[in-house]
Amino acid sequence: MTSWLQQKPAADNPIFLPTDSEYDWLLAKLCVRNAEFNLFELNTHLLRTHLLAEVFAVSLLRNLPMVHPLYKLLVPHSRYTLHINVLARNKLISQDGVFTEVAASGGEGMIQILRRSLSSITYSSLCIPDDIAERGMKDIPNFFYRDDGLRLWDILHSFVEGILKNYYKSDHDVERDPELQKWIGDIFEHGFLCRAKSGIPQRFTTVKELVKFATMVIFTGSVQHAAVNSGQFDYGGWMPNLPSSLRCPPPTKKNEATEATILSALPDISTTLKALDMLYLLTRRFSDFVPFGTYPEDHFTEEEPRRLIQIFQEKLKELSEVIKTRNKKLDVPYKYMDPAEVENSVAI
Repeated sequence: MTSWLQQKPAADNPIFLPTDSEYDWLLAKLCVRNAEFNLFELNTHLLRTHLLAEVFAVSLLRNLPMVHPLYKLLVPHSRYTLHINVLARNKLISQDGVFTEVAASGGEGMIQILRRSLSSITYSSLCIPDDIAERGMKDIPNFFYRDDGLRLWDILHSFVEGILKNYYKSDHDVERDPELQKWIGDIFEHGFLCRAKSGIPQRFTTVKELVKFATMVIFTGSVQHAAVNSGQFDYGGWMPNLPSSLRCPPPTKKNEATEATILSALPDISTTLKALDMLYLLTRRFSDFVPFGTYPEDHFTEEEPRRLIQIFQEKLKELSEVIKTRNKKLDVPYKYMDPAEVENSVAI
């Protein structure tokens, strides 16, 4: 691992190496981890799960009637999403919210990161099989996010395909569904700002396209959110591993950092406590937790969809057992994509 701490190589921007002095390298790692905190929380967590799930949910409520099969399929995976995002806007990312108080990117910096993140987001990056392939991560050993995520995607895709093919017998059925086309058109216009380069469909012409997109919608608001949300306190609860802010700029010279430099760079006690409290709250499991693939409300009444739901739940249970068995052999278990630990929607 090596690190440039500013954007462009220059005399006042040396590259830091593990072979540098102990405190030079430690300070460089702190700066990288601080940048990771801010980009992760705003792009990976807030934008790519919370806000996208809201886009999908709002378009669902605007355009699809309750009797529509896609509404029945998706609405359980939008539970509490609008509510939790309102709370986030008021309590976390508002002008006097916790994130604004503790994070280096709070305020205007937060808006700039969100704008840049949205401008570069792609459909393929939201679909884990495509994303893993594009990032060249197919053969990395011990990559449990990939392993569990791909298996969950396949199980979910099979379920979604079965449900939707029960109602859409041909591509023509998809093309001539005006409510469905309004749903995706609303998402493209208001969620992705008509950016054709994003790869987000502007309309559906085949059942295959619809199945993949609906799979992505459910995956984003359930599995992906669990993957990026549930481990925040586990890995950020020790503040130096994920500092929300630093009290000094990135170093511009080598061989100047000392223990005192490190201590003066770390956030103060008040900032640390607020940040850790936020991470703890976001990763708690509440009493009304609904596991992935559980449907307390019976939206589907026909025999075939109910049969498919049962198969879906059985496959999730089998995968959960496989993950639990694997985790017993790991020094650091990876439990965040165990279906039993994944919530059905963005609800926290």
